[in-house]
Amino acid sequence: MSVNDKPDSTFASPLNFPDSPLSQIARQPLMLGLFLPTQTGGFSQSTYPRDTDWSFAYNARLTLQAESYGFDFVFSLQQWVPKGGFGGEAHYRENFLDPFITTVALSSLTSRIVTISTVNVLYGNFHPLYLTRFAATADHIAQGRFGLNIVTGYDAKEPLMFGMDRLDHDARYQQASEFSHIMETLWEGAENLDYHGDFYQLQQAYISPRPKYGRPIMVSASASAAGFDYAAKHSDIVFTSSPAGAVFEPAIKALPAHTQSIQEAYQRAGKVAKIIIFPMIICRKTREEALAYRDDIVAKADTESIVAYTARHKGGDAQGWQQHIPADRVLGGHIQIVGDPQDVADALQQLYDAGINGVQLGFYDYEPELAFFASEVLPLLEARGLRIKA
Repeated sequence: MSVNDKPDSTFASPLNFPDSPLSQIARQPLMLGLFLPTQTGGFSQSTYPRDTDWSFAYNARLTLQAESYGFDFVFSLQQWVPKGGFGGEAHYRENFLDPFITTVALSSLTSRIVTISTVNVLYGNFHPLYLTRFAATADHIAQGRFGLNIVTGYDAKEPLMFGMDRLDHDARYQQASEFSHIMETLWEGAENLDYHGDFYQLQQAYISPRPKYGRPIMVSASASAAGFDYAAKHSDIVFTSSPAGAVFEPAIKALPAHTQSIQEAYQRAGKVAKIIIFPMIICRKTREEALAYRDDIVAKADTESIVAYTARHKGGDAQGWQQHIPADRVLGGHIQIVGDPQDVADALQQLYDAGINGVQLGFYDYEPELAFFASEVLPLLEARGLRIKA
């Protein structure tokens, strides 16, 4: 069988199975995820005191808590950084758990929540046959609660660690599409696969057992036209960013057109997108307390690491962060929500109204702030119909 004989649109998604974990969480008007801080400093470049920790034990505790609160999914970042990370007082992101191994391990500790592994499929001559078997095995461990977040890498320096040159932006998505198309064919497993493509070669390739619900959940982090076209072919969920920076007011104005462009790419493929974004939540009992907490975090900006992060980011070609500024890095997030519980619920409602189907939340001091969100904001989301209580 040749992979080119079959169009992408015919491959089975877990959404085609009513009893799949993805179908279950997709019934939520607004899906809730947690962006795990599996790297030093999480997502906020500030030295203001907190207990957020990159360790597996800490992230396992967060995941179990998120599951108990009714969250739908967790996943974490993939990035390759040199000794010292991005520097600064905390050596931002120097310690970095591998997201694939971490989320597979988390799936064995949990019973309901979906765990998604971020994988850069283009580094190190990684072959699709390997990842097809890895992901099918993870899918069986998780009983269908496993997903792949496919990324192609925007940074100019990361490929050098693997002895590679970075492909052009759109060419990377072409290679990733071929990679994903091969995986989908192997997961379907109709017969042995012969394939001779632009990037990969296979002869009589086969894997078994195959995933529980057609294939693992497929996610992609996309903010460009090429990324949206890739997602429409292969992804159940698109993880996108704000096209207008992290400050909420300009971001929310820009998001409806942004989400519409994603849906248009899916419509051309005869599909409907599920779109998620990463809000950083700064929430306290009162708006004044939340603003004061934000100001305390910002006052302790880890300037050295922000300068290093900004310099490295400018060497990349990501199209989703062009309007983000160095100051956004102190709090972090694709978009920042600051206020009391009602303010946070209002902002999440606005994201939903702007075409966002789910949020992957981040916090500054994760454990206590996740608990506060669950006790104070979740009931408001349920009252609005944005969340359906199990």
